[in-house]
Order: sequence, then structure tokens, then C-alpha cells
Amino acid sequence: MTSGPFEYAPAPESRDIARLKPSYQIFVDGQFRDGSGDAVKTINPADEEPLAEVSEAGVSDVEDAVRAARRAFNGPWSAMGGAERGKYLFRIARAIAERGRELAVLESLDNGKPIRESRDVDIPTAAAHFFYYAGWADKLGHAGYGPAPRPLGVAGQVIPWNFPLLMAAWKLAPALAAGNTAVLKPAETTPLTALVLAEIIAEADLPPGVVNVLAGGPAIGQAIVDADVDKVAFTGSTEVGKLIARSVAGTSKKLTLELGGKAANIVFDDAPLDQAVEGIVNGIFFNQGQVCCAGSRLLVQESIADELIAALQRRLGTLRVGHPLDKNTDVGAINSAAQLARIRSLVDSGEAEGATRWSPPCELPDRGFWFAPTVFTDVSQASRIAQEEIFGPVLSVLTFRTPDEAIAKANNTPYGLSAGVWTEKGSRILSMSSRLRAGVVWANTFNRFDPTSPFGGYQESGFGREGGRHGLAAYLDV
Repeated sequence: MTSGPFEYAPAPESRDIARLKPSYQIFVDGQFRDGSGDAVKTINPADEEPLAEVSEAGVSDVEDAVRAARRAFNGPWSAMGGAERGKYLFRIARAIAERGRELAVLESLDNGKPIRESRDVDIPTAAAHFFYYAGWADKLGHAGYGPAPRPLGVAGQVIPWNFPLLMAAWKLAPALAAGNTAVLKPAETTPLTALVLAEIIAEADLPPGVVNVLAGGPAIGQAIVDADVDKVAFTGSTEVGKLIARSVAGTSKKLTLELGGKAANIVFDDAPLDQAVEGIVNGIFFNQGQVCCAGSRLLVQESIADELIAALQRRLGTLRVGHPLDKNTDVGAINSAAQLARIRSLVDSGEAEGATRWSPPCELPDRGFWFAPTVFTDVSQASRIAQEEIFGPVLSVLTFRTPDEAIAKANNTPYGLSAGVWTEKGSRILSMSSRLRAGVVWANTFNRFDPTSPFGGYQESGFGREGGRHGLAAYLDV
């Protein structure tokens, strides 16, 4: 999709850079092997063509992986000093950076996100997390959790499909830095970069069993949760998070959950309008809106609502929807047919409940899973599109008159993951931030992440923090 005076010639990144293999195996106890589950095809969401065959784990593989992780924890990994552990993390970080172009192409093929996002955000931030926590490995006594904090043991980690490699880094880097071992399960629709990360880990010569990577569906995730692990870390939907919380209730397992969100992006009448429009676009259309902290509810002060919406519509007319490997693409493919069906269902409900739907002129590809950037106005607070997480490129616009009304509307949600505030008044930023029930509040920006900064929510957005010094606490016996 293009509009205006400029037309963009295709600028495709080469698919060959991904070095796709015909098949991928699970990684257990330092070895790649076929899983005891089914062999499945992972597909490219942009054209529905198969990418590779993936051998999925069975319950017996989960048991083997947990035993291997336990042996590694009780053996060489536990006996190793922090500085030596840090060297392994530095090796992993350097390898991710060196293979960044390959990993970015592979991520875009498997996930559907634009290559410029994989290249400029996902892969560099994944490497940065390993670099950051490598530095903590020999300084745990200075993290504020006692002079000699101890690791928990074996961590079972289940990650989602929206940021496959980055979520793996968020989970593995602090766990390893703190001295734990891990059993990691990537999402069934996006296993490839996690399995390539397993190759990097093998090449880094980590002791066998320190990291195990199991491809598989929800049953394998549940088996990891139920296994003999000391810690469960999950990122995904609130519904699944509740099931996991019930599973570990009454056990000694530590648990962190990073779940859904319905973030309010609040724009006051004194905000820098052009900057706010860019922040709104980044907040909801980054990664096709498939972001737990996406700014999916725009709360705009009534006096500037018409002006802001007009500017936003002009900006959306310049977004380019297209093949993820085209460097000009702004909005790529939806990750799966199931997710596309959910987006369509909720959008239909928004229209049925009386909201006004608008999308820029957009010619979508014939094959693959695609949804045009969409804005709803005249949205009721009680509408499903204002209350439920859509996890797609869909923005609901509401208005407010006073800061108190903005707070009331922003907090009228069961979630509590993130929020944004746009204003030139520093005092208003501080006042709003202190009253918003959100784990992360951005001021005059949105979707900014850094490995040194903690991230997480509360209410139905989960509990615990990932990133920063706080991210270590989840993997220490404190």
C-alpha cells in the first residue's frame, strides 16, 4: 500500500540469508535429536508456504530435558564461578550479533513481521539482553538481593510467537546469569529462531543440559509446567496464564507471568501533535499490533480529537502493507490463520456495537494472513474492542475532557501492563504516571525497551519483572 507523491520500488531482502534447513530437531542434553512427538510443518504467514519440518517433543522428551537440566545444575553449571558463566553468555551474545542478518530474515519468514523490525529491533535487543546479563553474572552479590544469592535450580520457560528470539533472550539470559539451567519451549507457530539459538548455544560449548529447547504445542508447555522444575516463567495470554497459576498453586515452584494488555495511550491538548501521531502508529501498528503492551486504546483530549484523528488518518495512508522481507514494508502479515480469525471476529463485534470503522485504501495480498490497519471511532467504554485484547492492528479511539476522566477511562480495564502519556507538562506526566494502574508508563514515546529497564504488569497482566536488576530476582532464591 502506498499513497502520496512517492512510489517505492520493491527492496527485498534475500530469503537465502536465512539458511533454512529442510528439518529441525529438538535440543536435549547438548544434543539435537528427533522428538517423540509429531513432525509438523512451520509455514510462512505471508504466503502460507511451508518453511521447514520441525520435530516436536513428546512428554518423554520433557522428562529427559528436565533430568538433563537437573544434572547440569547439580554438576558443572552450579560449580562454575559467575565470571566463567558470564563468558558463555558473552559468547552467545556475540554469536547472535554476528548472525544478526540471518536471524532477522528467519524471524520475518517464520513470524510475518517486517524485516526492518526484525533487523533493527528484535535481533539487536536479543543480543543486548545476553550482553547485559553476562555483565551481571559475577556481580550477583551487588544486585540488592543479599551478599550471596542462590539460584533456584531448573527453570521451565514457555514463550509466545510475537517476539520469538527476543522472548527467548528475555527468559534465558537472566536465568543463566543467576546460575540456573533451563528448559525452553518456543511457540508452535514460530520455533525456528529458538532452535537456531540452540545451535548457537551448542557452538558456545555450554555444558550439556544447561539449556534445552523443545518444540511443541500447548501440551508440551503444560508438561514443562507440571515437571520437576523449580521455576516457571510464562509469557502469553491471560487465559493460559491463569491455567498455569492454578497448576503451580500449592507447590514450591516460583512463578512469573507476563500476560495480555489493553494499554491506554493518552494524548493531551498540549502534546506535540506530529510526535504523538508517530507514537500512536508505533504503539499499535508495530509488529501488526501483536504486542502485549500495544497502545490499543487511544484516549485523546476532546478539544483536539478531530485534528489528531485527521492527522492520524493521513499518516496511516502512507503505511506500506506488504511482504515481510521487503525493506519498505511497515506492516507485515498476521502470524496465523487462528489469530487472523480472532482479529476479524472482534472487529466485526466493534461494528455491530456501533463503532465507526476506518482503514486507509489498502490492497492486501491474495495469499497469506493479512489485515489492514484499522481505526475505530465512536467507541463505547463497554465495547468489546475497548475491553478485550485484540492483538492485531486495530486502534480504538475514545475521548476525555479532564485528567481525572482520562485516568478513570484508562484504568477501566482488568489489565495493567503499560500506558503512554503525551503532554509538554512534566508535572502532568508525573501525576498521571502515579495514578495509572500500569506496570510500565511511557512519556512522550511508546514501545521503548532496554535490557536495563524492568518490564511487567499486574492485575490480569501478570506479575514479576523481566529486564534490569529486577529481572534477576525472578531467578534467585530471595
